[in-house]
Parts: sequence; C-alpha cells; structure tokens
Amino acid sequence: MIKEGTTAPAFKTNDANGETVSLKNLRGQKVVLYFYPKDDTPGCTKEACSFRDAFATFKKRGITVLGVSPDSEASHKKFETKYKLPFTLLADKDHAIADAYGVWGQKKFMGRTYMGVHRTTFLIDEKGKIKKVFEKVKPEDHASEVLEAFAD
Repeated sequence: MIKEGTTAPAFKTNDANGETVSLKNLRGQKVVLYFYPKDDTPGCTKEACSFRDAFATFKKRGITVLGVSPDSEASHKKFETKYKLPFTLLADKDHAIADAYGVWGQKKFMGRTYMGVHRTTFLIDEKGKIKKVFEKVKPEDHASEVLEAFAD
C-alpha cells in the first residue's frame, strides 16, 4: 500500500469514453483517486452516488474525482449513464494501477477467496504527493469524509 507523503505512482489508462487519462496531466490539481471493486454493485453504486451528490462541491474546490475499477470502458459507460455520474471512471482491466497503489489483493466473500480490488481512496495534492489514504471505506458517507480531509 502506498503511504501518505510519498509520490503517487504515475498511470495512464482509458476512461469510459475511450479517452486517455494520465496522472501526469493532472499535476497542479487536487485529485481524489478512489478504487472500487465493480460497476453497478450495491456498495460501489452507493460510493459513486455519494461522489455524484457532492460533485458540485468538489468542482467548486477544484478537486478532480477519478474512480478506478477493473471493469471495461463499456461497463463504465453504462454505469456512468445509469447513475448520471459527472466524474471520470478509469478502466484498469489488467489491474496495473491497483497493483501500483497496492490495493489489488486477496479478498474473502461468503467463504470464497479470490483476487480483487480493496476499496481504498487516495487524496493526491497538486505536487503529486499522497496527502491521505482511506482504507476500509464506508461507501455511503465517503464523499463527505474526503471533502473534510481536503479542508485540512
């Protein structure tokens, strides 16, 4: 897991529209990089909708919100459209970004063990440093706690 105070690992991938997004191109901006397991599942939908509902505040404060999961661009597009998500969803099909941030790993659900994304959020400052890491995120309240952390 990447720690606070370290440089955020660089990445380049496609968003839901097939456009290339690179962390390097966001230097000078505050960025919320949130990792979630899967589009259109209960917890992930709550989390995405909490960011959607607070999006005007993020935008007003000049904070870019990026959601990352192993889903495809097409899956992200459907998810984005269904819930009217105003922020960017990034496809990480080979989980290279999740690996770089240390959030891809073993999970357990209903007695089954498998590999997947651990729901984690990174706040990245204008210089590309990790300002704060949120582990064990509560999806429905997450956007407000992220906004509070950026107020510091």
